Amino acid sequence: MTLPSPVEPAPRLAEAIGLRPEDLWIKRDDLLGIGGGGNKVRKLEYTAGLAHRDGADTLVTTGAPQSNHARLTAAVAAKLGIKAVLVFPGGPGGSSSGNLVLDGLLGARIVWSGEVAAHALAEAAENVVAELQAAGAHPALIPFGGSSSVGAQGYVDCAEELLGQVPDLAHVVVALGSGGTMAGLVARLGVERVLGVDVGARPDPAEAVTTFARPLSPTPIAAKALRIRDQIGAGYGTYTPEATDALMLTARTEGIILDPTYTGRAMAGLIAAVKDGEISRGQTTVFVHTGGLPGLFGHPAAVAHAERLLS
Repeated sequence: MTLPSPVEPAPRLAEAIGLRPEDLWIKRDDLLGIGGGGNKVRKLEYTAGLAHRDGADTLVTTGAPQSNHARLTAAVAAKLGIKAVLVFPGGPGGSSSGNLVLDGLLGARIVWSGEVAAHALAEAAENVVAELQAAGAHPALIPFGGSSSVGAQGYVDCAEELLGQVPDLAHVVVALGSGGTMAGLVARLGVERVLGVDVGARPDPAEAVTTFARPLSPTPIAAKALRIRDQIGAGYGTYTPEATDALMLTARTEGIILDPTYTGRAMAGLIAAVKDGEISRGQTTVFVHTGGLPGLFGHPAAVAHAERLLS
C-alpha cells in the first residue's frame, strides 16, 4: 500500500462549483497502490491483517457483483498468498466487465447466491465459511464493505494524514456506503468537519457510522449529530443525472475520473452543499476520492452515456 496518499489542489473544479481556487483539495485514496486502489485497502489492512495473523487461509466476503471491496479483498488475498471467495447476489451470465474481470484475474472464486436480500446474502457467506471449515480450511469472514470498528481504524489513520497535509481543513466530504470510511474520519476529526453523502448502500447509514465510530472516538458520538446528505437518486447503483454531471465536470476541469456509484454521487453532494451554503467560499474543503474506477467500465448506463458523448 502506498502511503500517505497525496492531496492535490483542484482549483478549476473549485471555481466551477462556486468556491475560491485555493479552497478545494482532493485526497487521492484511489492511488493506494494495490488491486486498482480505493478506500477498502485501508480497511483491509486491519480486517484482513487480523485474519491473516489468526491463521486464515481464505478470505470470504460479500457485495454486489461490481463491488470494489470484493475486488480489493481478492487483491489483498493474492498479496498474502491465500485464497478469496466472493459471495454475490444474482447469477453468472450478466456483465463480465469492470470489477468482475479483475476478480477473476486476481484468482478469486465467485459464489452466486441468486436474487436474495442483504440478510440472506450474509447467511450465504456464513454457509460458505461453514463449508470451507468442514473441508479443513481456515476461512475468515470479512464484513460487508470491510466496515467494522476494526476496519474503520484505517480511516482514523487517513484523518491523521489529512491533519498533517491540510491542517486548516474545515470540511471533509466522502461517499457514505457501508459506513466504515466515514466512521473512521468522524472518530478522529469530529462530526462537525465530516460530511457523508449517502449512496444508498444500506438502510441504516447513520446507525452504522455511529456503531463503528464509537469505540474509536475519544468523545461520544450521536447518530443525529452526523452530517449526512442524501444523493441516492433512483437507488443504489443507478447512474443519476447529478452523478453524471459531477463525473463530467470533475473530468473536464481536473482530469480526474470518478465512478458512478460512490465518488460521482459524493461529488454531486459536495456541489449541492456549496450551492445551498453548507460549504462556503473561504472554507478549506477536502474531497476524499475513494476509488472505484473499474466499476465505471462495468456500469451499463455509464458506458451507454459515454458512447453517446462520442457519437
